[in-house]
Amino acid sequence: MTTEAPIRVVVGEDQPLFRQGVLHVLEEAGLDVVASAADANDLLRKARAHLPDVAVVDIQMPPHLGDDGLNAACQIRSIKPSIAVLILSQFLEDRYAIQLIGDRPEGVGYLLKDSIADAASFVDAIRRVARGGSAIDAEVVAALVGRRSRRSPLDGLTTREREVLTLMAEGLSNQGIADRLVVTVSAVERHVTTLFAKLGLAQKPAVHRRVLAVLQLLRAEPERLALATGDRRRAAGD
Repeated sequence: MTTEAPIRVVVGEDQPLFRQGVLHVLEEAGLDVVASAADANDLLRKARAHLPDVAVVDIQMPPHLGDDGLNAACQIRSIKPSIAVLILSQFLEDRYAIQLIGDRPEGVGYLLKDSIADAASFVDAIRRVARGGSAIDAEVVAALVGRRSRRSPLDGLTTREREVLTLMAEGLSNQGIADRLVVTVSAVERHVTTLFAKLGLAQKPAVHRRVLAVLQLLRAEPERLALATGDRRRAAGD
């Protein structure tokens, strides 16, 4: 009986206390943290050297404290497309999510730091993206669904189907969605099949339809997140 190798992770985070907390959580969960970095340039060097399974990256990092972390994450994906990326952000940023996803939505996560509920959910998000799935923060998904474009394919979805897609974007399985909505798994499966059809996602070999559905959600109307971002920043007094 073979033992599955632990997921290899590199962490990019400039805040020392937060970085140490992330490292502790990952190591306690049995993940192999092969390197950590406090700035984007060092993160890129270490990712090239170690070629991890997942890169956990803060968007705003030195040297410029702009979108240096995001740029490093995009470069990491270009170096080795199989490397999954889990972005950590302080605010909703539509352009960041779209830029990171590009044409390859598999293995991408976008979490807001303030809404990481607990260590278990954080580790679960890393495991999901490592398997090629998605882990999109519930607030990001809510902003997307709540500001739908009139010409978006999402307009054809029923309220329940949008709820299912929202939870799918958070990375929940059909069983997890059923538990959250207090319905049967078979009911969820019917909604998933219907929403796939409405979004034009035919079943094909080697196609991850759940991830493609999430990608449609993210791309439906990028400016909707810009509005949500402005609302959050004004509320924070920025």
